[in-house]
This record gives sequence, structure tokens and C-alpha cells, in this order.
Amino acid sequence: MTISNESRGRIKKVFEPIALGMGRLGLTPDGLTLIGFGITVVGAALVAAQLWLVGGIVVFIGGVFDMFDGTLARATGQVSKLGAFMDSVFDRWGEAVVYLGIAWGGVLAGSDPVAILAAASMGAAFMVSYTRAKSEGLGFTAGTGMAAVGVMPREIRLVILSIGLIAAGVTVNLTILSGAMAIITIGATITVIQRILHVRSQAHSAILGSNK
Repeated sequence: MTISNESRGRIKKVFEPIALGMGRLGLTPDGLTLIGFGITVVGAALVAAQLWLVGGIVVFIGGVFDMFDGTLARATGQVSKLGAFMDSVFDRWGEAVVYLGIAWGGVLAGSDPVAILAAASMGAAFMVSYTRAKSEGLGFTAGTGMAAVGVMPREIRLVILSIGLIAAGVTVNLTILSGAMAIITIGATITVIQRILHVRSQAHSAILGSNK
């Protein structure tokens, strides 16, 4: 299971009226990026305080803002390299803060599995992003092609993490949260391998093409 670029485009189209409404209020794409980051930080703080349910909801809302900034930029012709850079950097920063919040909450709750798996999830998630950034920097899978490679892109990680946090809060059972992060760790690791193989295949194809 993954999200194709076509499906990702349809999802973003649904959010376009909301994004345009925010634009009419005077918000810019970069402003939405910063607002989404701020919401995510609040969610991470709530999670660190072991308020798993409300923290999970806020983290999800912060993640959804990732749909708004890029959508508004495209709909209003404000797409720029700086905006793409800001979006990517604050997405990664926000994701790191959330996992740190979970780890801290796990420590306070006396749950070593939560703390350890939060660290593992963060490492695996960052490797997913790094393989995309490095491959695109070297000229492989231009555009958004790499975003569709792998079973655990950011959108799916966000959904699984949010469900894990909310379910843990509802049931008062951190085993559910540990399970969600184990799924993210495994899925993200598989995604890294898939992306490595994808780039390796492209590299071999380029070599064969140059030899013709």
C-alpha cells in the first residue's frame, strides 16, 4: 500500500477550497507552513505531558496543514523553491518534535518500549526523507516521483501515529502506541530499502542507456 502521485493530487484538490479561504484571510503559503509547525509543536507538548488523546488529535491537525501550504501556493501561483524548502524543513522538524514528545511522555509514564520505539521511528522516518532528498539531489526521480515510492510515506506515518496516540488515550494502554510505532519503524525501513532499490534500478538503466 502506498499513495500514488495521482491520489495525492486528488486529496490535495479536496483541500483547495479551504486553502484558498485561508489565502483570502491574508495567510500566505509560508504562513500556513509556520502555523502547521506551531500546531504540531503544541501537539508534541501535549503528548510529552502524557495527554495522548488530545495530543494525537492536535498532531493530526498540524500534519493536515501540510496539505494547505502547498495547495495554496499552487492555486495562487506562489510556488517557489524557497517555499518548497521551508515546507520540507518544517515538516521534518515537526516530525522530530513529535517523536521527541512521545519519547519524553514514555519516559514519564515508565514505558521503555514507547521511548525506544519513538527513537527508532524517528530514525527510520528521517531515512525515508533523506533517501528522497539525496536521490533528487543527485538527479534521480525528478519532481515528486520518489514520493510515491514505498509503503510508508509521511502521510501514512501521520495517520498511523495519530491513530496510535488517540487509541492509547482512549484505552489508557500504551501497548497500542508501541505497536503503532513498531509498524512505522518497520514500514519506514522497508520504504528506505524500496527507495534504494528504485534508485539502483535507475542508475543501472542510465548506464545501459549510455552504452547503447
